Amino acid sequence: MTQEKITIRTTISADKQKVWNYYTQPEHITQWNFANNDWHCPTATNDLTVGGKYVARMEAKGGSFGFDFDAVYTEINHGDSFTYVFGGRFATVEFKETNGQTEVIVTFDPETENSIDLQRQGWQAILDNFKKYTETN
Repeated sequence: MTQEKITIRTTISADKQKVWNYYTQPEHITQWNFANNDWHCPTATNDLTVGGKYVARMEAKGGSFGFDFDAVYTEINHGDSFTYVFGGRFATVEFKETNGQTEVIVTFDPETENSIDLQRQGWQAILDNFKKYTETN
């Protein structure tokens, strides 16, 4: 039995091109890609092509734990959306602009170790951090 996908979203006060760039460029990814201030993303690489690889290093600031989030792109609609596969699961990120604001919608397959609510909260916290970074820079 397959679980339903999880969807999170936020609306950012910025045009779609800026939001796309801040979401996909490694120099920006390292500034927002963590759920809380006890963590950071010291490195990121992003080959934004079908078959290209995305890797973000996520670590506790104290060095007690860390992992590489790595994915391979399966579909890219530049400026509008992309889909990637990671660990056998898929995620799609969409960017929709209305009146100078951009909605970012992330839909992903859940994993089986953590509750749906915990996964939703973690991914939403990262997306909220992205919104804050993008609107203040």
